Amino acid sequence: MNPLRPAILAAAGSDRVKRTLTTSPVTASMVRRFVPGETRTQLVAAARELLASGRAVSVDFLGEYTTDRGQADAAVAEYLALINELAALDTSTVPAGAAPLEVSVKLSALGQWLGADGPAIAAENLRVLCTKAAEAGVWVTVDAEDHTTTAATLAAIRQVRPDYPWLGTVVQAYLYRSEDDCRDLADAGARVRLCKGAYKEPDTVAHQRRAEVDSAYLRCLRVLMHGAARPLVASHDPALIAAAAGLAARTGRGPGEFEYQMLYGIRDDEQLRLAGQGDFVRVYVPYGTQWYGYLMRRLAERPANLAFFARALVGR
Repeated sequence: MNPLRPAILAAAGSDRVKRTLTTSPVTASMVRRFVPGETRTQLVAAARELLASGRAVSVDFLGEYTTDRGQADAAVAEYLALINELAALDTSTVPAGAAPLEVSVKLSALGQWLGADGPAIAAENLRVLCTKAAEAGVWVTVDAEDHTTTAATLAAIRQVRPDYPWLGTVVQAYLYRSEDDCRDLADAGARVRLCKGAYKEPDTVAHQRRAEVDSAYLRCLRVLMHGAARPLVASHDPALIAAAAGLAARTGRGPGEFEYQMLYGIRDDEQLRLAGQGDFVRVYVPYGTQWYGYLMRRLAERPANLAFFARALVGR
């Protein structure tokens, strides 16, 4: 693990640090490496470029932990408009095997935190988005958040997925419960985006050491590859990417039966290499004004990201 990870994740909750970073012109230029823009127009331009290179996309309208019904309704409206615009893009250069266009949503942005009725509101909003997505030929994946939301998020997906079997689920390998969750999801034939995990979690619920997280990731990946799931290998780690390729070969999975997923702005050369050899590659592309928490989690994940960021600040 990045030894600075705890401090960076703590800074993600600091209003003072947020004010400093969000008002710095240098920071604004750095953010563009990981977030192509704050508007849908900027997002669509980035998505068009990725699609032209043979890569699929999963778009996230940034926002989470909404406690206002109006904000949740606004997020739904933005996603509906986003789905319309994505559906108009040319996807002819993306390999067959999966929908080239996808949106990623956080249930806390759709109302999950709106009191006792929040989980039901979020589940209904998710169903609204899935209905629109189905009409447009776009898929949906529900993002993972901190561990306190995991049970409610999986419950909402179980409600909606029978009507939309392509509805994806994110599992964070560092949580102790994740291997069992992968087994249940594999039995159900779900699309599962497996990532290491990006939130600051206590050692009572999550592995803390990098070696332990990597081992947990591999255990979860084996469950998905050997089961009926469609594994979505969300990692930039060369060792895990190689392990995924080996598992796919041993279980007879072709490019249409699993995919690699990476973040916008990270390991672009590797994304292109995998796509160039015929693998299905999907890039997670965020946009919107609420980029601060997303950026801080990206810095916490990889020391290289932090060094890149620090060099720009020093060079002001």
